[in-house]
Amino acid sequence: MEFFESQSQEDLFPVQEPSDTRHVPLADRMRPQEFSDFVGQEDVLAERQPLRIAIEQDRVPSLILWGPPGTGKTTLAHLIAKKTQAIYVPFSAVLSGVPELRGLLKAAQQRQRVSGQRTLLFVDEIHRFNKAQQDAFLPYVERGDITLIGATTQNPSFEVIAPLLSRSMVVVLKSLNDIALEHILDCALVDTKQGLGALQITLTAAAKNLLIGYGNGDARSMLTGLEFVASQYSATGKPIIIDRPHVEQALKQKTLRYDRDGEEHYNLISAFIKSMRDSDPDGALYWMARMLEGGEDPKFIARRMMIFASEDIGNADSQGLLIASAVFHAVEVIGLPEAQINMAHGVTYLATAPKSNASYAALLAAKKDAKEQGNLPVPLHLRNAVTSLMKDLDYGRNYRYAHDDPKGAKDQTHLPKELKDRQYYKP
Repeated sequence: MEFFESQSQEDLFPVQEPSDTRHVPLADRMRPQEFSDFVGQEDVLAERQPLRIAIEQDRVPSLILWGPPGTGKTTLAHLIAKKTQAIYVPFSAVLSGVPELRGLLKAAQQRQRVSGQRTLLFVDEIHRFNKAQQDAFLPYVERGDITLIGATTQNPSFEVIAPLLSRSMVVVLKSLNDIALEHILDCALVDTKQGLGALQITLTAAAKNLLIGYGNGDARSMLTGLEFVASQYSATGKPIIIDRPHVEQALKQKTLRYDRDGEEHYNLISAFIKSMRDSDPDGALYWMARMLEGGEDPKFIARRMMIFASEDIGNADSQGLLIASAVFHAVEVIGLPEAQINMAHGVTYLATAPKSNASYAALLAAKKDAKEQGNLPVPLHLRNAVTSLMKDLDYGRNYRYAHDDPKGAKDQTHLPKELKDRQYYKP
């Protein structure tokens, strides 16, 4: 069975395996060729898992592969291609556009009609197509002209149109744990054909742990780091021992994975807010540090602190809003990196402050009545009689001025009669 579709007049993007792999990145050379080599995603791809069975029986439905970078989305698509009798057509939403895609889809339709040959279309970075452009896939998926495999690092709920999601199975690939990364690292070090085995490199435990941490759940990133470290040493034919200082010197600094426009952005800010809500200053500081190290705009964090001060602390400690406002001002005036000190001050205050969402809950309840009850009239005694006609219509009649009649402020109603005795604020 051919791994990639052979070139023909209708194939717009033929793919050929390189004959010389010396200049191919290590991460690509070490891509698993069999399921036995594919580690870290056993939850969905272990031997008796439904998806594994479907792949081996060549009855894979359309799939959306969702996971962080370096977790095996493209590798899984290649493994599926090796098991299927369908024509495999890889396509990148980064490198090509909708006109080229339409050509592939029409070729797949023609292939199905003429010879009954199925097409397995792998679309990398499918979220790069906007919602309108994704509509192009629908008729071809519905008719069975193609089996679509889309790969994305973004949450499909937000980035893939609902009709396409309903016709596909979403497969969630998780960040690789340290055990899986260590296995991949060891394989690369001993593989003499595709890996670095010929260099006879030995990593100390400390160096290995640093590279695994550098990967941060991403096998491609880890292998890229390993390859760069190894490139500092020539193939002398003698064993080489690499320790932690060698890795630190080569890699300089680890970059945390953080997508300011993607799901990780929302995951981290959610963890930050919930840590403060649960009065855990340590958790809140950690998640804030993660965001700042990942390049998040400090003003965004400070704005969320201001919202939190009223939403979750409220009148239990009104000083919280003043502190949060002062932090935002400090971020604007001082800027990073020094403003991080002000932010830490504010976060620890808000996290340890007493909590009350009574004001926020009262607002939601009042808004609910405002929407459901419609335009209820303002009671006449609360209206200002600014003209004689208004006076004649009883505007302001029987209003009791609180400064002259303090008791009246409590006795008279301030809600429409339909909402009499309604209580929103419950401190």
